[in-house]
Amino acid sequence: MKNDPVDPTIRLAIARWPEDSPRGAVTAFCTEHHISRKTFYQILKRARTEGQVAALEPRSRRPKTSPNATSETLKDHAVAMRKSMEDAGWDHGPISVHDQMRKLGMQTPSIASLARIFSERGLVIPAPQKRPRSSYRSFRYPMPNACWQLDATEYVLEGGRKCVIFQLLDDHSRVAVASLVART
Repeated sequence: MKNDPVDPTIRLAIARWPEDSPRGAVTAFCTEHHISRKTFYQILKRARTEGQVAALEPRSRRPKTSPNATSETLKDHAVAMRKSMEDAGWDHGPISVHDQMRKLGMQTPSIASLARIFSERGLVIPAPQKRPRSSYRSFRYPMPNACWQLDATEYVLEGGRKCVIFQLLDDHSRVAVASLVART
């Protein structure tokens, strides 16, 4: 598969590849082990420049730099701004800190970045999660026709007259036992 790391035993075989191998041996090896010739030659070059041990492990794909990462000084400024706003008794959430930093003409990270920074520094007390819907259990009376619910809804008719709609529900089966419309 593309981008899958090459097995270390195959890497070792490539690292020990003889320079005087016959013509077509590389192609046959690559076909047999399901790797591309480009990958073969990259591993071989690394083995010859850095040594056989270095060729056994794939290189890290992590970027050397992250130019869009928020600098530590900017993070420190944001935390200091949050602290000063908290001490003054103001709202000190990421939106408020973002607005205050912008008013002062400071460089501002996004609101989401500020929230992430505050969480990383342990300044945020996590709010409890909502109760899942599966935990709600509706009331159901154990026997039919033993307990009822009565709902009343006021409704305005076309001429401006008002009426009330009464609905009687069985608490066990949720069947509408009766419906009645009355004038108000």
